[in-house]
Amino acid sequence: MPRRNRPGRRSDGGPPERELGAATGWARAESGSDGDWLVRTVPGAQAGKTYRCPGCDHEIRPGTPHVVVWPADETGSVADRRHWHRACWDARARRRPNRRR
Repeated sequence: MPRRNRPGRRSDGGPPERELGAATGWARAESGSDGDWLVRTVPGAQAGKTYRCPGCDHEIRPGTPHVVVWPADETGSVADRRHWHRACWDARARRRPNRRR
């Protein structure tokens, strides 16, 4: 008999947890010491422009997979989005954004 795939339940018996935007597949919520953020992964095939990572101040060239982050609160807007290398985003607690130019 085939197995039925069902979403996992939380340990308290409540409904399954879902990432913010999981239904649309566009973003997930992340929390850190610097606040709450919405994070969207950009695969290399969809990265068509050059951006500058605020974590290392190096360019993110077209074709390079990376993440786009913006504040999760209502004050965040399109102008607040930043493109980060995944490793730089993950290391932001240990290494603050810098500008070398």
